[in-house]
Amino acid sequence: MPGRLRHHVVGRPGPAQEIARIAQDIDDHHPGLKRDAVLITSIPGIGNTTAAKMLAYVGDVRRFESAKALAAWLGVSPRQRQSGSSVRGRTMLSRAGHRSARTALYMPALVALRHNPALQAFGARLRANGLAPKAVVGAAMRKLAHLIFGVVRSGVPFDAQMAMPKLDVQDGI
Repeated sequence: MPGRLRHHVVGRPGPAQEIARIAQDIDDHHPGLKRDAVLITSIPGIGNTTAAKMLAYVGDVRRFESAKALAAWLGVSPRQRQSGSSVRGRTMLSRAGHRSARTALYMPALVALRHNPALQAFGARLRANGLAPKAVVGAAMRKLAHLIFGVVRSGVPFDAQMAMPKLDVQDGI
């Protein structure tokens, strides 16, 4: 066991100082990633850890043609379960994409359903239509993927008024 323990050597920086130094190096050498991380964290429900994971797993979000393409790559798009003409199952997440990135969106989706005004209204509407609670979380994960794509592609921080559809447009008035 003694060989597994690492002792702090006098004169060498500790783990906290080393992490701070590496974070500063990233900020200095990759201003584009830092800008994308700031935009992603402007979405209520997504913190620094999730932004870092999304940037690490996805890379440059701008490489996707659309938000649907990003959602499909993450595996949070809906998939119809059907066999022939008679067997129809429930719609579920495709889960064909990047597993770790999809996992990284789960807790932020739960937080966003509580604290993000756009996703609160979205989740309430889905629950009122009878969607199962877990399916609402999956839909929120997909919506977060769309929001991430939108803020990074536009370069504009999250704005709840822009993310929420207007009632007259939504109701077809």
